Amino acid sequence: MVVQEPQHPVRRPWERPQPQIRLTHADRDAVTEILREAYGKGQLDEDEFEERLDQAMRAKFGADLEPLTLDLGLTPQGRPATSAKPAATGTGGGAPESTAVERVVAGVAHAGNYFFPVIAPLVLFLGAANISPYVRRQALESLNFQLACIIGSILSLVAIWLVIPAFFLIAIVVGWAVLPAIGTVAALVGKDWRYPMPGRFRLVKDD
Repeated sequence: MVVQEPQHPVRRPWERPQPQIRLTHADRDAVTEILREAYGKGQLDEDEFEERLDQAMRAKFGADLEPLTLDLGLTPQGRPATSAKPAATGTGGGAPESTAVERVVAGVAHAGNYFFPVIAPLVLFLGAANISPYVRRQALESLNFQLACIIGSILSLVAIWLVIPAFFLIAIVVGWAVLPAIGTVAALVGKDWRYPMPGRFRLVKDD
């Protein structure tokens, strides 16, 4: 006897979409406490505090609460928000998401300084606007490093008769020769490379 398969088999339990779990009073109270602390610290002004408090009281699902605390550096549960971690100097882990192609282009923003100083990162910085945050960020870092090297070299040459500026000039030359190579490798693996510049020099800023 041939058993026919049903045309519309019943879904297995693990294939069914999971319903969203509604918030409890405790969930809303936890966010309310975070907002009160943020208001007390000055992170929120009175209008923002009142508006977010009202939204928290009317929230029904967890996704409704996340925007209320994310820019405060916390999740609705009070844990540190990963997206709020500051970028570290060197190969930090706060880089924007990137594709393999974007990482290669970001690497060119660093390595291009050996062939076209300032021009290579400047072109990529302008070209990556609204296209690739990762490329734009790395190109901007590379551009400011090159500008810092040029300005530092000029100042050191002007005062070359002093011993200390001579050491600065040597350090700039060594840094210019080595650091872009490190930045290239860091960009190729998707790291958020930051050049070790005094005072985080920023002649060009990303608006």
